[in-house]
Amino acid sequence: MIVSVHQPQYIPWLGYFDKIAHSDSFVFLEEVQYKPREYQNRNRIRTKDGSIWLTVPVISKGKGRQRICDVGIDNEFDWRRQHLLSLQSFYGHARFFDKFFPFFEDTFKRQWEKLNDLNLHIINFMLKELSINTSLFFDSKLGITKTKTERIIEICNKLNADTYLSGAGGRVYLEEEKFSKAGIKLIYQDYKHPVYHQQYMKNSGDFLPFMSTIDLLFNEGPESRSILG
Repeated sequence: MIVSVHQPQYIPWLGYFDKIAHSDSFVFLEEVQYKPREYQNRNRIRTKDGSIWLTVPVISKGKGRQRICDVGIDNEFDWRRQHLLSLQSFYGHARFFDKFFPFFEDTFKRQWEKLNDLNLHIINFMLKELSINTSLFFDSKLGITKTKTERIIEICNKLNADTYLSGAGGRVYLEEEKFSKAGIKLIYQDYKHPVYHQQYMKNSGDFLPFMSTIDLLFNEGPESRSILG
């Protein structure tokens, strides 16, 4: 059985969902440290001039090192209206805008207090639309006590996994020999980003990879799952 793990991200990119799709079980890491200026509270969408970040402001002053599950959203700034207007402005003419926009309109009308809750709400919607039925778990529910590589191995053991699927970045920090000693096969994701129809494209050379999966859904709709890989 293949297991993969990742922190909940904000409107994640395609590779995030590819990793989930190629796993039997996927574990959301909620109890690890929140990392600012990464993808847990922001992601990119395509515009006529390139790309822009959609960022959810978080409460960090005086909080020190926070677990992901504890990070609060700073609602003093009207970020929800800004994100909604950005989607309308840059995807309003996309072929499947009308199919998916009502979900985001409803989402951004709600008052979210925790970043984790918002991220999981959107991720679950995207999983459904991409027809990904991988079993989902949370490290907070598995009674995980270890850290770093040992944390991953403990998760694999809890779920009786014989294979761990890591993102490509894991080559930098994972202690590979520990997986071998634990009898767990370690494999790395090698995601080849597809080219699909985007807004503002004149030819395939104009394609911008690594956008939020929102970009794929609005532009390709029912074909998104087959395009994902």
